[in-house]
Amino acid sequence: MKIIAFVGLPLSGKSTASRIAEEMGIPVIVMGDVVRGEVEKRGLELTDENAGRVASELRQKEGMDAIAKRCIPIVKKKLQERGVVVIDGIRGIAEVERFRSVFGDDFILINIEAPDEIRLERARRRMRDDDVRTMDELRNRDRRELSWGMDEAIKIADITVENSGDLDEFEKKIEDLIKHFLPRVEVEIETEIHPTEDADKVKKSILNLFPDAKIDFVKDRVLARSSDLSKFRELLRRQKILDTARNMFIYGKEGNKIVVYLNKQTAFISRVNFAEEDALLSPLKVTFRLFDVTMERFLDYLSPETKDGRPVREVDRI
Repeated sequence: MKIIAFVGLPLSGKSTASRIAEEMGIPVIVMGDVVRGEVEKRGLELTDENAGRVASELRQKEGMDAIAKRCIPIVKKKLQERGVVVIDGIRGIAEVERFRSVFGDDFILINIEAPDEIRLERARRRMRDDDVRTMDELRNRDRRELSWGMDEAIKIADITVENSGDLDEFEKKIEDLIKHFLPRVEVEIETEIHPTEDADKVKKSILNLFPDAKIDFVKDRVLARSSDLSKFRELLRRQKILDTARNMFIYGKEGNKIVVYLNKQTAFISRVNFAEEDALLSPLKVTFRLFDVTMERFLDYLSPETKDGRPVREVDRI
């Protein structure tokens, strides 16, 4: 999974970057929406002054990471829909630290920079109720957000993107950058844990096939996500079941995803055994979601056709 967060001074281009992510089918969480929701909840007019005051009050009362803490359950929920989420609107170092404490190295911080004059012109063009109207208002807003530790967050950003030129050029930069962090194939593994089963053994069964899987237990169910196919690919070759696997993948194709069912017990001993959906003790339901990769290439990477026991048209990367 990946959590891609944008940081930058007001009107630097974070909303545009988030729009590009949405157009790519990636869930976007706008931290400012949390503040705007609180403003409306209090029955206040949605202005820059009210939004700023409410944001400051939340941070004073709940800590400088208050808004990040409110966003984390939303992020986790969205990650279940797709293994990538974009966060728009990091305001300070405490928020970065909070997200990294939860998501570790899966959290990527991208700083967006733009000159003052360009940022002010953008505010005048988009005409949002809580936007600034003058350079003095812009600088006051900058000072307010910098006081929350934004300058420290900007300094530790993993990547900085300049947004001072053509809109098409900036959009292309963001699209290419997001694609760099997107897995071309996402794997979702889910299964039930029956009363007679050991949850730790089920976890080991999943990790034996997909060692990088992030695993969550929800009551009597397990949901895991992975993007590394290398171990699974190796097992298919070691067991010499490439043709069987290929046929199962083709049979399980549903649009841009492939669904297969695997025996949990044999997975526990690092073996791949395809099963029926209604198999005893519930099999592992494995869903491969393909992004920016063809079905043919997926098959030729994971389970190429064979002749005399040797792969034909095999590719070494997805």
